[in-house]
Amino acid sequence: MSDAQRGSQKKTGPSGAGLYVYCIAESDAARAIAAESLPAAIEEDASLELIDVGDFAAVTSEVPLSMYGEETLEDNLNEAAWTAIRAMRHERVVEYFARRSGVVPLRFGTIYLERDGVERMLSEKADELREIIQRIAGSEEWGVNVFSDREKLLNAVTELSPKLRDLVEQARNTSPGQAYLLQKKIEGLRTDEARNELVRLVDEIEARLRRKAKAGKRLRVLKVEATESGELKAKFAFLVQKTSFDDFRDEAETIAKEFENIGIRLELTGPWPTYNFA
Repeated sequence: MSDAQRGSQKKTGPSGAGLYVYCIAESDAARAIAAESLPAAIEEDASLELIDVGDFAAVTSEVPLSMYGEETLEDNLNEAAWTAIRAMRHERVVEYFARRSGVVPLRFGTIYLERDGVERMLSEKADELREIIQRIAGSEEWGVNVFSDREKLLNAVTELSPKLRDLVEQARNTSPGQAYLLQKKIEGLRTDEARNELVRLVDEIEARLRRKAKAGKRLRVLKVEATESGELKAKFAFLVQKTSFDDFRDEAETIAKEFENIGIRLELTGPWPTYNFA
């Protein structure tokens, strides 16, 4: 929960209901979407409700403060099963609206005590919301994960690295004794050069995909994730115009084929609500 959200709240007690906010959309679009059958709210006994002020509407539902108040929510978030179920329901609602209209998705756990707080937020943030909606209109967020097979990259690095290529060439054109020493030097440099080449390759992937997207962001890799595809070395989010997605996907597939033999694999995920661009 952000400081701004905390600032709009008082110390909550165990009774009463608050308002959980999923996302914000333009009012006309939100009302049209809400006229369809809607997904379940974050709590099964609640229903989704629109709160609109002017051009914008917040998608909300009531939640019991006995579970979502400031004094209890943090404890509940420490329970993995409780959090996983509700995070999935939150995401399902946001994705439902995002597939049909440009939305500003709010982070999991955005809660207001009163309807007035939501209305005030919509009024005070109207200009900012308008700019965001215009920026993401007609677009989706796509994720790209870059994996590296260490052994394949190490085997290929003597061809990739200009420094190692020069040493290999010197070793071919010198005496056996000098060639032996140069080969030892090459072996000693392979790990460092593989690391340098990986940085270069990741930068190249980012640059090429950015040219096919409206915007891109490099995300933090919080921990080393090892899969059958290798180790996760980079994560990106790209804002892609829906009408340009085929070009974006084709470029990702081209890069994947080019780099496959050196142990670089790309994983494309999405589409997602535009969390990283809203």
